Amino acid sequence: MRRPAVIASGYLALTLAWSGCAGYHLGPTGGHRAREVSIQVNPFANNTLEPRLGEALTTSLRKNLQQDGTYQLNTQDAGDIILTGTILTFDRSQLALQPGDVLTPRDYALRITAQIVARERTGGRVLLDTQVVGQSTIRVGADLTSAERQAIPLVTDDLARRATSLLADGTW
Repeated sequence: MRRPAVIASGYLALTLAWSGCAGYHLGPTGGHRAREVSIQVNPFANNTLEPRLGEALTTSLRKNLQQDGTYQLNTQDAGDIILTGTILTFDRSQLALQPGDVLTPRDYALRITAQIVARERTGGRVLLDTQVVGQSTIRVGADLTSAERQAIPLVTDDLARRATSLLADGTW
């Protein structure tokens, strides 16, 4: 006698939970259909001393925008939105020291800060103008330069994910 009541209450709970998801839908959150609006990502200017950082960030941002699927990536100078940017800083700060040696760092935090500007092609209205920070942690072995070089794709990908989120979830 008790078992049918448990089953009935389970069905009721499942029905209520399922109906609560009725307002949820997949796809872009900006009010457009997926890939309805195209975006053109221009190469980023690099104001740091780190070589090839602009190319790495531009590539990461294009890859993340393609994977996100909100915008159609346009490479033929005809995007509805034009994305430009400048890399402002590339910083390294120590996080941890070698055990038994208070002068030699073991772990570093790498940070890239970029100013990102998204404009409409027609009219030039600014849709997004903000600074975005990407970061990663690296463990230094015998060669700091090699460790940094290997971590740059991780840092640029983190910044690109954050920028893509800002663009995809924008209110325009």
